[in-house]
Amino acid sequence: MRFTALIPCCLALLNACSLMKEQKKFDARAQGTSTDAAFTQTKRQEPIHPEWLKPSTKPYTLGPGDKIEIEIIGETGTRADTFVTPDSKLYFDLLPGIDVKGKPTTQLREEMEKMLTRYYKQPQVSLTLREVSSQRVWVLGRVNSPGIYPLNRPMRVLDAVTQAGGLFASSFTGTTEELADLSHSFLMRGGKMLPVDFQKLIREGDLSQNIYIEPDDFIYLPSSMTNEIYVLGAVTEPRPVGFMNEMNLITALGRGLGIRPEADLTHVTIVRGSLTEPKIATVNARDIIQGKATNVRLEPGDIVYVPGSGSMSPGGFLHDAINTFTRLVAANEGNSAGAPNATPIGLNLNIGPSSPTQ
Repeated sequence: MRFTALIPCCLALLNACSLMKEQKKFDARAQGTSTDAAFTQTKRQEPIHPEWLKPSTKPYTLGPGDKIEIEIIGETGTRADTFVTPDSKLYFDLLPGIDVKGKPTTQLREEMEKMLTRYYKQPQVSLTLREVSSQRVWVLGRVNSPGIYPLNRPMRVLDAVTQAGGLFASSFTGTTEELADLSHSFLMRGGKMLPVDFQKLIREGDLSQNIYIEPDDFIYLPSSMTNEIYVLGAVTEPRPVGFMNEMNLITALGRGLGIRPEADLTHVTIVRGSLTEPKIATVNARDIIQGKATNVRLEPGDIVYVPGSGSMSPGGFLHDAINTFTRLVAANEGNSAGAPNATPIGLNLNIGPSSPTQ
């Protein structure tokens, strides 16, 4: 009787032990627990403005490095080629250094003629701009000759890419499709990405995307061979991280070396696809970390943006994510173009929304 009474107790104990063995400690980074996020397809947030498709009517303004040919008409031996100095000064004949920064050649000519009346009778100045160096366009990435080029004539996006030698072609296939990631290519002006769709422009020949370039525009065509995810925003080190097989959101956040105290983990934004018409998903990473929600799978090229608490700009999290991505890439690529051995930027980059002046 005693032995029979012990049987139910033993069975209960064995079942409890079995359940304890089967129960696994929750790991938010575990690959097998990941699912796909609910993405929403967005539409182009800003159109191509008609004025961008017209050459600028603003006169050229002088700056450091510009070469100018100057002569006082009728005065033998006054013809000279001179350069604007790094501090934006121009030196000619008996005149002291003239500050020419931001002045068109017509204004400079008038000022010189007025100043030269101290030494000549009714002087007439001939002034010709021979070389342009102060106004430039940056063309970097998967082009044959990436670099900084003088903007010495009215130039469109395709003109700038052509000046940089065109898209880099594969030595095996002779094509550029697998080398330039046109969906993540962008043009920045004044710290802001313009809505130029490089896929439509280069692959489909849509010339409505072929806008005119302005001084200091930044064009970047990344490599499609890059297997990275960008972890940006309120993380300890905003940066691109190498994509690993079946990578998920929590793993990617960990590769950003930690979350900053002001991070809003309830609105982590994932941007996927074209920068001009991307897909977007907003994920509550806090629930995932606490085991209340399933982890989310990522794909190469995804942008993971962790906003700061209360930092959303009028354009929303999508605007902030793309703006932070383009600013980080432009800063790193521009830094590398000027100093090839420079340390990549990320830690000290301002991850908040851009100001209205940007």
